[in-house]
Amino acid sequence: MEHKVKYNIANEETYQDGQIIFYEGSPGDWIYVILSGSVEISKEVRGQKDIIDKLQPGDVFGELEFIGGLKRTATARAVGETTVGIMDRGLLEKEYNQLSGQFRSILETIVLKFKKMLDRAYGFTRRANPRIMKVLPVTYKDRQVFVKAYTANVSAGGFFIKTENPLIPGDQFLLKLQLPGASDPIQITCDVIWARKKEQSQPGQPPGMGVKLREISKKDYKFLEEYIRASGPDDQSTNS
Repeated sequence: MEHKVKYNIANEETYQDGQIIFYEGSPGDWIYVILSGSVEISKEVRGQKDIIDKLQPGDVFGELEFIGGLKRTATARAVGETTVGIMDRGLLEKEYNQLSGQFRSILETIVLKFKKMLDRAYGFTRRANPRIMKVLPVTYKDRQVFVKAYTANVSAGGFFIKTENPLIPGDQFLLKLQLPGASDPIQITCDVIWARKKEQSQPGQPPGMGVKLREISKKDYKFLEEYIRASGPDDQSTNS
């Protein structure tokens, strides 16, 4: 039998779809629990949103900042109409302060180590995956229809695909990418990280979607890396 924790809620807040609960880097040490709806947790990488997790009712978020006294390590956004409960901070601090100083120190050390690991992982991603501006044909399945599109920029970590009908952030799909010199397209399982619809586009920011590589064979990944290395990096593609 599943045991559900009952939290002491000081206040409730309701957010509409797409509203930001808090931004990465902002101050704040409130802890939230999702009462209804869903919350998307994301970080900004190279000017683009990278989704870390999608939380559901009963999930808690904002605890790292409370324990470690940190600024927000990620952005929290409502998905659909979402109601969150703000935990009673006075009671939390009272219970937290009842822990031994040694145990509080251990918890704070764990939080700081986790933040360093997270920062290092995303810093490595920014350094390790230079992007190049290349128009390459891709094919993927949107529901029951196969769609032909083109990349605007490419890296060994993901792509920006120009399309007026982008998939939904969080979707996972199979992509076929045709590289010059390859007899057959390489197949990659991708995650949609962010999307820009036609009505949201503007000069220099066409409609499309940013996707991240999830699964690719070692042979194909090596071929992709060699192609990017031979083509040369171009960091001017950040805003696409």
